[in-house]
Amino acid sequence: MKDLSTLERVRAVCLALPEAEEKEAWGMPTFRVRGKLFAHFANDHHGDGRVALWLKAAEGAQELLVEAAPERFFVPPYMGPRGWVGMRVDGEVDWEEVAALVEEAWRLIAPKRVVAALDAAEG
Repeated sequence: MKDLSTLERVRAVCLALPEAEEKEAWGMPTFRVRGKLFAHFANDHHGDGRVALWLKAAEGAQELLVEAAPERFFVPPYMGPRGWVGMRVDGEVDWEEVAALVEEAWRLIAPKRVVAALDAAEG
């Protein structure tokens, strides 16, 4: 992925998943599967100075990630109280880690049949 902007890289990761689609909401791109949100791109949200991806997270994951790497992970506004985690995607970014966390968020939202089809294809 040469010379892609951060949003383009995020978009490529999110939209690579089955039935994922992009929809603008709250002035920023969001990523959904069958209408349900699994990722939200945030660029300097209300002047916080971060380029980030907010992700649906499994129970307990937010606390573990934020505690382990507070320079990269944070509790995002609005969705943080529901367990979502914010991940910085500015500066040095491990795009394999981004892809893994995005897939995990997608798996939490996607219908079981869609997840099973992905698992079978990866097989």
